Amino acid sequence: MTGSWRLILALWGAGLGAAMQYAKISVIYDLLGGVYPDGGVALGWLVSVVGGVGIVLGVIAGLLVARIRYRRALLGALWLGAAVSVGQALLPPLPAMLALRMIEGVSHLAIVVAAPTLIAQIATDQQRGLALTLWGTFFGVAFAVMAWVGRPFAIWAGLPALFALHGAYMAGFALFLSARLRSLPQEGEAPVLRWRAVLASHASIYRSPHIAAPAFGWLFYTFCFVSILTVLPPFLDPSVRTLVMGAMPLTSIIVSMTLGVVMLRYTSAVNVVVWGFVLSVLCMIWLWIMPAGALACLALAGAMGLIQGASFAAVPQLNSSASTQAQANGAMAQMGNLGNTLGTPVMALALAGWGYVSLPLLAGLAFACGLFLHLFLARRRGKM
Repeated sequence: MTGSWRLILALWGAGLGAAMQYAKISVIYDLLGGVYPDGGVALGWLVSVVGGVGIVLGVIAGLLVARIRYRRALLGALWLGAAVSVGQALLPPLPAMLALRMIEGVSHLAIVVAAPTLIAQIATDQQRGLALTLWGTFFGVAFAVMAWVGRPFAIWAGLPALFALHGAYMAGFALFLSARLRSLPQEGEAPVLRWRAVLASHASIYRSPHIAAPAFGWLFYTFCFVSILTVLPPFLDPSVRTLVMGAMPLTSIIVSMTLGVVMLRYTSAVNVVVWGFVLSVLCMIWLWIMPAGALACLALAGAMGLIQGASFAAVPQLNSSASTQAQANGAMAQMGNLGNTLGTPVMALALAGWGYVSLPLLAGLAFACGLFLHLFLARRRGKM
């Protein structure tokens, strides 16, 4: 089964289901008031509580998944996600729905740690760069599918139907992967997990220039990606607003799967990420000189596409064992959720105080931080 594209694509499909755990609420957020008319600000937690679980448990998830075993953790998370979606289809009272979303955060976290670790183990050396670049598109693709298909379906068939469909999707991938993952070689000896060492493991993971590097870059990427897509539209010319906002995620994915994959054949994933950050900084200068320029926005999306795919490809390049890869993926999940959670509020606050100019300055600073952290950690690795 080593190198099986069918299995790699199935694991990517499981990742789409995990990303849809975010997207299915985001695309129907404005419809939730009809279900929970007294929800108020608590409705916002229906989106963010999933990310909150990742912030708190990201690194621990990497350790737990390695202990539970990647196959068992992935299948358990898919079945848990399916059960949660069925429960959500009943539209329970808001406190119960929030509790279900918190449980769903556990399912999401286990999938995004286990699936890329399995992909890295399954793919051949020739396949690994493309396979993990493909994995890096899972969030953008899932949001696009939910925006184009999920929301219209929910409006037509009702919110319970959307939740039930997502539950069926998760269960279908659990069934498909169950027998196929069982045929893989044994994963080796399970690491010993001592709870007293869990907190100490955070320090050791984030001190490691090999394990932590993808996560630190991912923090600044996620801080910018969602926040820019959220706050940029009002500044765009109305005549091109819809076109640009629809094209930006697609441009990011296309560049990641074409130019990004080609670059990975000739240079390391870290170098591709570094070039992505350099080009993103230049695009923010462009957007400062030409506010909300359509071409600059598309160029920025393309530059971020290099960061998107190569960040996941960097994990197995920097970490040879499955356990350290799981730790790196757990750290990426933790930093990614932190970036997603902080990005939009911080960007919105800056825009409220200083207007448009704060967007290229703040995002440019974040991209520069990601760039210099990667260069700093690469220098540390060179001295080891």
